[in-house]
Order: sequence, then C-alpha cells, then structure tokens
Amino acid sequence: MVHPLVDRYGRVHTDLRISLTDKCSLRCTYCMPAEGVPWLQRDMILTTDELVRVAEVAAALGVRTVRLTGGEPLLRKDVVEVVARMSRVESAHGPLELSMTTNGILLPKFADDLAAAGLQRANISLDTLRADRFHELTRRDKLAEVLAGIDAAKASGMAPVKLNVVAMRDVNDDEIVDLVRFATERALEVRFIEQMPLDAGHIWSRVRMVTGEEILERLEEEFRLTPMPGRASAPAERFLVDDGPTTVGIIRSVTRPFCGTCDRVRITADGQLRNCLFSREESDLLTPLRNGGTDDDLARVLHTCIAGKLPGHGINDPDFLQPDRPMSAIGG
Repeated sequence: MVHPLVDRYGRVHTDLRISLTDKCSLRCTYCMPAEGVPWLQRDMILTTDELVRVAEVAAALGVRTVRLTGGEPLLRKDVVEVVARMSRVESAHGPLELSMTTNGILLPKFADDLAAAGLQRANISLDTLRADRFHELTRRDKLAEVLAGIDAAKASGMAPVKLNVVAMRDVNDDEIVDLVRFATERALEVRFIEQMPLDAGHIWSRVRMVTGEEILERLEEEFRLTPMPGRASAPAERFLVDDGPTTVGIIRSVTRPFCGTCDRVRITADGQLRNCLFSREESDLLTPLRNGGTDDDLARVLHTCIAGKLPGHGINDPDFLQPDRPMSAIGG
C-alpha cells in the first residue's frame, strides 16, 4: 500500500527536485561571488545508482514528476544516463515525468540525446538578450551559446521550452517586454521570477527586487494578458499573451507566496533532503544510502522530513533567516 508524502497541513507532495551537481559554468551576480563557492567533494555527490534508487522510492510514495537541477546539471558527465534510467522509473501513474532546469550552454551538445533518453521539458535561464549585459550579470561571455541551446532544445522536440527570467531593478527590468517578444517569436514560454534571498553573499535586498505586480503592469502596457485557469500547485500564475499561443508566467515567491499548495521536495547533490527551498534544516539520505539502509529506511526519512514541513517559507516574517546554502548548492 502506498503511503503518500502528506504533511501536517494536508499538502500531498508529488514533485521531486533533484540536484545533479553543485558546480556551475556561470557566476551570476545574484547567485554567487566572482570566485565561485567551495564545491562539494566528488565522493559526496550521489552516484547514478543512488539517484535512481531515491527516485524509485519517491515514485513508490506518490511522486510523479522529477526536475533535474544544479548548479548546472549538464556539467555532470553521465547526465544522459541519469535521464535514461530515471525515465524508466514507474510511478502509480506511469513513468516519471522528467524535466530539467539549465543555463542552456551545453544544450547544443546534449539536447538530442537528452530528448531521446526521455527528457520531456526544459527550463532555460535567460535574464537578458544583450551580450554586454549577459557578460556583466554572469561574468561569462556565453549569450550566443545560451541562444543556441534554446534553439537546440526546440529542435529536439522538448516541449514546452520555458525561459526563466529573474527580474532585477535597474539591471534588466527594461527588457521585460523584449523578452516576451523574443519568446513569442520562437513559440517559447517565459516566466518572470521575483528575486529571492538565495544568494551566496546574502546581499539580497527587497527594494532591488522587481515585484510581480510591476512586471504585470509593464506587460499590460504592450500586450493583452488573459489569466489562465487551473494553476493548482504550479508556482507560476500564467497568462495568455494576445490570445496565445505564447504564455507568460509570474512567480511571486516573495510578494504572493504559494506555500499553501506547495507539492515540492528537494534533494541536494550530496543527498540531503529539503522540504522547502528556504529550509534551514535538512534530512540525511546519503548515510542510509551508503550504510545498508533499506528502501523502507529511505521512505521513513522522506516521510519524517515532509511531516516537519512548515506552513510557509517565512520570507516576510521579521525573524526570517536566509538558508546557509545558496541556490546553486540547493538545486531549484
């Protein structure tokens, strides 16, 4: 009998985010310092067998979708094998649905193989369409490679291909309309994300964040936006742009949290289970994986972790403390 991952507030968890590595090929200013951060030791990273085993246990507990994240997941040398093996994991509703969040740089090399292995969807980070600004934001001159990666994902048959944009005041907020036009021309989806306190330097500032309301106001000056029903537990509020087919999503994690419907749980590259992106506590899966733990032992860790989930992330509470790990080490 399946015992689903239900917390004290009745939220059923069916979405698993798995970080394949903490390493990244960019140094985005809102994520990590120019010199980077200390990487995990290689022997602390979950092996492919361990990743698949965790996915199998989670699927048996009701998980239906898995998103592979990083760092930059395509830096993992066996990423195609990981996708191929996970695509064969069965849940009660059929094979796991697999997607990936990536910076897109290596997609020209891997997109076709990933799609053939079972990767269904891709979210690609793209905060600017200007090469000079991209270099300033990421400290790397790689915009051309990202744009080629977007084309490669489309050509491989992955659908939908989504663009993730972190809107920042006086940095890229003048490109909000341009990014939607770019997505419309290429039949992509675009999602604007309120900047969250997940940077390695802990320098996040609320006043520098562009709110979802501001984003909508700017878009409505140029486009006709029609709210789409059926959001359920999805983080983005979605709108049809000029009657479609392009959609734009707004993720208001700070100003309009959606914690009440959250169905996500995360595993870091070193096998630590997190029941919230902003959690300051983790549950250890690595030790039972490597010390002879049974599948029931792993399931207990998952159940205990979810049972301790708080009602919300608390960003807007006066005593909120930013997680010790940055986003690159947690995995989105």
